[in-house]
Amino acid sequence: MIKVLVVDDDFMVARIHGGYVARLPGFQVVATAHTGADALAAVCEHRPDLVLLDIYLPDVSGLEVLAELRGVDVLMVSAARDLPTVREAMRGGAVNYLIKPFTAAALAERLEQYALTRRRLTTLGPQVRQDEVDRLFGATKAPLPKGLSSATCELVAETLRVAGGDLSAAEAAELAGLSRVSARRYLEHLCIAGKAELRPRYGTAGRPEHRYRWVG
Repeated sequence: MIKVLVVDDDFMVARIHGGYVARLPGFQVVATAHTGADALAAVCEHRPDLVLLDIYLPDVSGLEVLAELRGVDVLMVSAARDLPTVREAMRGGAVNYLIKPFTAAALAERLEQYALTRRRLTTLGPQVRQDEVDRLFGATKAPLPKGLSSATCELVAETLRVAGGDLSAAEAAELAGLSRVSARRYLEHLCIAGKAELRPRYGTAGRPEHRYRWVG
């Protein structure tokens, strides 16, 4: 389980965001905090993997809290949308920045991307290749078509990589927890991006079955 600390000055907003997190498989809310001081204390006590950190806190700025944190990842969640604030969050090491108000789906996409990156890190050796680094930092060769999300695309790509062989759209959909139509769209995009290849499998009758294989 990925342990999450939710930090927001508004008690109700913190409860809502915590509910978003708790509904995602693999994530657990270990605590909530409403001030910068309480956030730092909660990190020491609960040792979360990820902090959902608001910027507008009653005692100090969330950016100041970010600068104090060590050994924990931070996803900034704030109504602040000015460029200097976003830039400071990036320089401070935030893994992502989500502007309020946002939907449960928007937060889920960022959290799924975070979880995917964590899983990749556990599979890497002491030395990494450039393509592995590119995947960790989200580099892609082809832009995503409208309607496709980067997190889901990475999920389908990871499904193909782990499979080790070829998969049909239906098999990929079942493993990734998607509909067959959605899985096929992502698989086709990966083929266009040069990350996967299409391999028709011919049976005894009818049209060949489309199989997809990861080529990286």
